[in-house]
Amino acid sequence: MKLQIINLNVVVDNKEIIKSLNLDINPQEIHVIMGPNGVGKSTLSRVIMGDPNYKVINGDILVDGKSILKLSVDKRSKLGIFLAMQYPMEIDGVSNQDFLRTAISSLNNKRVGLYEFILDCEKATSELKMDKNLIHRSLNTGFSGGEKKKNEVLQIKLLKPKFIILDELDSGLDVDSLKIVGENLRQYKEENEDTSILIITHHPKILEYLKPDYVHIISDGKIIKTGSYELALDIEKKGYNDYLDKTITLTKEEEYE
Repeated sequence: MKLQIINLNVVVDNKEIIKSLNLDINPQEIHVIMGPNGVGKSTLSRVIMGDPNYKVINGDILVDGKSILKLSVDKRSKLGIFLAMQYPMEIDGVSNQDFLRTAISSLNNKRVGLYEFILDCEKATSELKMDKNLIHRSLNTGFSGGEKKKNEVLQIKLLKPKFIILDELDSGLDVDSLKIVGENLRQYKEENEDTSILIITHHPKILEYLKPDYVHIISDGKIIKTGSYELALDIEKKGYNDYLDKTITLTKEEEYE
C-alpha cells in the first residue's frame, strides 16, 4: 500500500498541531517518526486513521492515489490501515475473541469459520507467548501494559493489514516482551512483503527488529530532518538538540550527505 501525505495542516482544540507536513510511504517501506513530546507524532497517526477530533484544514492523505479524508475509520480499516495505539482501549463485556472474530468477518464480508479462527488464534497467541486465557477475557480489561501491546500485535497477525502504524508500541515493554513483539512484527513483514509500516517511537530499540528505510525527525508539526537508521542511533546518543534548529528541507540525494 502506498500512502502519501500532502501539505497537511491539522487543528486540534483550535490549535494547529500539524503544519504543512509532507510524507510519502511506498509499499514495502518502513518509516520512523521521532521527535520530542508534543510535536505532533501521535496526532499524525490519529489523522491517518480518521479520528474525528482532529480537523484537517489543508492538504490531503492519499492511499494508492485516492484521497481518504472523507472515509470513516471503519472504511479506512477495510482498506487495510491499522493503528496499534499507545494506549489501547478497554471494552468491558466484549470478549477479545468475539471482537477479533467480528472484525475479521467484517473485513472479509463473510462470517469466519469458528474452527479456522480458533486455530489461527492458538498459533498467534503461542508465537506471542500470550496467556491463552486472555483471548476469552474482555478486550484489554485488566490486561497489563505488556499484554495490551501483545494484543495489538495479535490483531495485526489476524487482521493482516497492509499499512501498519505503530504508535509507541514499544513503550512500557520489558526487554523480553519487546523482543517477542519485535520478532513477531518482523516475521509478519517477511510474510507480507508489500506491507508498509510507520513507526512512531522515542527509542530505537524496536528498530533492531524492524530495520527502517527512512527515519524522520518531526518538530513543531513538520518534518525537519530525514535520514537512515543511523539517524535514530545518533538521536539515542545525542538527543534532538543538534537537529531542532535545522529546518532545511533536503532532497533524497542530499539526505544522507
